[in-house]
Amino acid sequence: MNNPAIRVSGVAKSFGSVRALDGVDLEVAAGEFFGLLGPNGAGKTTLISALAGLARPDAGKLEVMGLDVQADYRAARRQLGVVPQELVFDPFFSVRETLRIQSGYFGIRGNDDWIDEILHNLDLTAKAGANMRTLSGGMKRRVLVAQALVHRPPVIVLDEPTAGVDVGLRQTLWRFIRRLNAEGHTIVLTTHYLEEAESLCGRIAMLKQGRIVALDTTPNLLKRFTAHSLRLRLATGAEMPPALRQRGQEHGGAWDFAFERYDEIAPILAALTAAGCTVEDMEIGKPDLEDVFVHVMQGQPA
Repeated sequence: MNNPAIRVSGVAKSFGSVRALDGVDLEVAAGEFFGLLGPNGAGKTTLISALAGLARPDAGKLEVMGLDVQADYRAARRQLGVVPQELVFDPFFSVRETLRIQSGYFGIRGNDDWIDEILHNLDLTAKAGANMRTLSGGMKRRVLVAQALVHRPPVIVLDEPTAGVDVGLRQTLWRFIRRLNAEGHTIVLTTHYLEEAESLCGRIAMLKQGRIVALDTTPNLLKRFTAHSLRLRLATGAEMPPALRQRGQEHGGAWDFAFERYDEIAPILAALTAAGCTVEDMEIGKPDLEDVFVHVMQGQPA
């Protein structure tokens, strides 16, 4: 059996009286696009720092591609590319120089062909000779992504990679990251843009107060906590039939009906027609990861 790309076993970490991680167990399979979600302070960045060897856990064990992060730090770190939240950069070098230096940290020389490919895919080619301190915030974030990829790591961790950046970068970044994932790279994403996680991640873990409180495939999480919804607004003066009142919920003059299959809609509309009600407006809503997130964070573990 192949090793998972990431294995976290009983990891705990405290900062003074704050329990940042409280016995986390997690495995991410090689080639997965995995989401790690949670509110601010849930422990996401602490877990990523521990994976990268930047924070030593008080208990437990972490492995990247079967390599122990503490016992075999150098080899494990080579398997990992991390895009941090913070815009950390050296103001004295150009973009290309920055990427060459990053290559050198991993003992890689003559890496310009791959650097050129990264620059092209992140729309940074025109900025290759520009000094880092002259770049906009969005461009600096692109360089952080490039730095994480420069040694071709099999596991890529993206910690809020699109926070505060424009739509163009988001689309460019995800196009490139999807390609890397299709080529076999394992991707771990933390984001507050839940629509990104919903569309990109095959499986999602949710952290709350240092513990995993939900872990499943994205479709299963959506099915477990949310359903499709039918929102109806009746014409002025129309009354919702009593039988439908028991099934629906009224919000601001509109009625919401949860359903799992689309063939459940026709009987609702037929009952309204039979009661002489006129539908003024109708809207169908799909299951939403934001609803799942709210349910879980309010204390309904999955």
